[in-house]
Amino acid sequence: MSDIDTAFTTALAEVEELPERPGNEDLLKLYALYKQATVGDVDGKRPGMMDFVKRAKYDAWAELEGTSQDEAKQAYVDKVEALKQS
Repeated sequence: MSDIDTAFTTALAEVEELPERPGNEDLLKLYALYKQATVGDVDGKRPGMMDFVKRAKYDAWAELEGTSQDEAKQAYVDKVEALKQS
């Protein structure tokens, strides 16, 4: 396992142990980074405008299109570290 994979796995565990639940924007960013890191670019149709949650998740993930999986893993680790500091 590479260093980034190890750090990503550690960050996945640490995010569950944060003292406070992150806000919606932070949660969307974590979701999008996780999906980009584990799946890659978003695919499928954008959910309809009445499905607010799925549409927000899709849009957050779509913003990361073209980001490599390793870059997304590092960004996820950085985001968790920032949340731990705040």
